[in-house]
Amino acid sequence: MRRMLIGTATVVAVLLAGCSTRSGDGPDTDSAPRSSPAAEKSSDFGTLKDLCGPGTARSSSVQGVTDDKIQVGVMSDIGFTKRSEFVDAAKVFTSWCNDAGGINGRDLVPVTRDAKLMEVRQRVLEACKADFALVGGGSALDSLGVKDRLKCLLPNFPAQSSQIGAIGSDLQVLASGPTAGYFQYAGYYSWLLKDKYPDSARKVGVIAGDAPVTKVMAAQFKEAVAGLGGTVSYSDLYPAAGVSDWTPYAQSIKKGGVKGLVFLGDFASLAKLEQALTGIGYTPDWIDANSNAYGPAFPQLAGAALGKQHNYAELFATAPLESAGDNPAVQQVIDLFEKYAPGKQVTYPALRAFSAWLLFATAARDCAELTRKCLYENAMKNTAFTAGGLQAPFDLTSKEPPECYVIVEATAKGWQAADFRPDHGAYRCDAPTYKYKGDYGKPVTLADVGKSLADLT
Repeated sequence: MRRMLIGTATVVAVLLAGCSTRSGDGPDTDSAPRSSPAAEKSSDFGTLKDLCGPGTARSSSVQGVTDDKIQVGVMSDIGFTKRSEFVDAAKVFTSWCNDAGGINGRDLVPVTRDAKLMEVRQRVLEACKADFALVGGGSALDSLGVKDRLKCLLPNFPAQSSQIGAIGSDLQVLASGPTAGYFQYAGYYSWLLKDKYPDSARKVGVIAGDAPVTKVMAAQFKEAVAGLGGTVSYSDLYPAAGVSDWTPYAQSIKKGGVKGLVFLGDFASLAKLEQALTGIGYTPDWIDANSNAYGPAFPQLAGAALGKQHNYAELFATAPLESAGDNPAVQQVIDLFEKYAPGKQVTYPALRAFSAWLLFATAARDCAELTRKCLYENAMKNTAFTAGGLQAPFDLTSKEPPECYVIVEATAKGWQAADFRPDHGAYRCDAPTYKYKGDYGKPVTLADVGKSLADLT
C-alpha cells in the first residue's frame, strides 16, 4: 500500500495519517539499563500476575536466546522522525521486567532497529541474523520488510502496523487491532453518522494528502462511509509538500456544505485548516482528526480554533491516558515512565507498545522451553487479552475486528473522553463489522515466500 516518497517531514506525516504508526523522539539505545538495587521490584502488571521473575532457564540454541538473556529487536523510524516512543517504551518495560527477575531469569535485551523510514529491509535482515523476535516497535513502511521477516521465520509483536502488506501478515502478533481486510473504525463512524450527528451522514467530506498511501486510504474511507449509510459529497487532495494558505480549502468545504470531515494527513496541517475554517466562520458538525493527533501538540497548534471545531479520534480499544485516575494499568505505565525514563512522554503509541511487550512476555514466560514456535503458539491462544487492563479484551484467535472502541475529543483544554456512551467500562462494545469490497491488496503470507507454520521451530 505504501510506497517510498520524497523524504520530507510533511510527507512522513501524511504517510502516518490514520495509521498511528509513530515512533520515538530521543537517542537510540541498544539495551535497557538496570535500575538501582533500591528500586522496587514487582512481578505484576495490572491484572497480569507474576509476569516477570527469576527462574531456572534451560540451555538454548535458539537465536537470540542464551542462558541469561533474550535479545529482541525494536523497529523504529527514530533516525528520521526523532520520536522515541517505541524506544522509550522498550527501555521502560525491559528495565522494569529485568529488575523483577526477567523472563524466568533471563534478562530482556532490546536492540533498536532504526529503519530511518526507507531502510526497513536492511533492519529486518539484521534482525533476522541476531534477534529472537521483534517486539513493541513499528515503521511507517513496514510492508517492505515482511517477506524478509517471513523467510527467516521471525515473529513480530509490533506496537502498530501500517501497511496492507503487513497488517495481518503471518507470524505477526498484534495485541489489538487493526484487522486485515476490515474497516477499523466502524463503531466510531456509526456513532458519528447515526448517533451523535445524524444530519451529517449525507454531507461527509474527505481531504487527504496527495500521496499513494493516503489516496488508497481515502478510497477505503469513502467505501466504508457509504457502507455504513453515509454519503461522501466532497473530496479533495492537498500537496504532500505542504500548503501555504488553507483558506481556499476551507472555502471549498464551506461551499460544499460539508458537515463531517475526514482528514487524512498530518495534524499540523489539520490545525491550520481548522484555523482557516474558523476564520471564515464555518464549523462542520465533526472532524475526524485521527489518532495521530492524540497528544498535547495538536491542541496547542490548533489553539482557539478548538473552541469552535469539534475534533474526535478513535483509539481502537486502548484505554486513554486521561483514564489513569480510574485505570491502574494506565497509571502504572505513567509511574514506570517516571521511574525509568524521567522526562519522556507517555503517548498513545507508547501504550500500544506496552501492550505488545506484555503479550510477548506472557507468551515467553509460559514456555517450558523458549522457542519461536512456543512463543507464537502461546500468544495466538489468547481469546481475551487485556494487557493487564490497558485495553479492552482482544481475541487473537479471531480474524474479525473487535467490537469495542474508545473515542476521545480534542478541546481547547486538551483531549478528553467523548460522550460516546461507553457500556463496558471505558469502552463501547457494539461496533458493526464492515469488510471491504474493493481490492486494496492483501497481507503477505508464509506461502508467499515458500514457507509454512511447520517450518517454525
